[in-house]
Amino acid sequence: MEAVAHLKFARMAPRKLRRVADAIRGKSVKEALVLLQFAGVFAAEPIEKLLRSAVANAGNNHDMNTDELYVTRITVDGGPGGRFTKRLDPRAQGRANFKRKRMAHVTVAVGEQPAVKKRKVRGGASIGLKRATTRKSTAAGATGAKAPAKRKTSTRKPTTRKKTATKSGAAE
Repeated sequence: MEAVAHLKFARMAPRKLRRVADAIRGKSVKEALVLLQFAGVFAAEPIEKLLRSAVANAGNNHDMNTDELYVTRITVDGGPGGRFTKRLDPRAQGRANFKRKRMAHVTVAVGEQPAVKKRKVRGGASIGLKRATTRKSTAAGATGAKAPAKRKTSTRKPTTRKKTATKSGAAE
């Protein structure tokens, strides 16, 4: 038995939401909520709300124990309108380009038993439990690698220029 919650017409690209959905698929609800709460990804907030809604549905509608639930299924599908709505973006010399504002539909199902099928490990970006400050510091090179040594400058005096002849032939 599963409790389901749907989020329709989310004004966010499905690709961004799938990144978060893949991170919590098959995990316990407690672990998934902690991961979503501290993930530094913009797409984590609507999925966190949706997961809380699914847990509430499980407790109220299906009399499940909300402390021992698992994310059994989470899907992210493209939205309507050819999967996006079009907006105009002004360009140079009176021209215009279309921006494609994508939408998504998200479905989360929670159950008392973990999913039978093992979740597939996918490559690509992941969402880790990192705060913005730690992300910035690791991006700045604080990963423990030594910075290259600075080049020493010589203490010699600069050489003088040789005297050159001018047009008139006289040396200066």
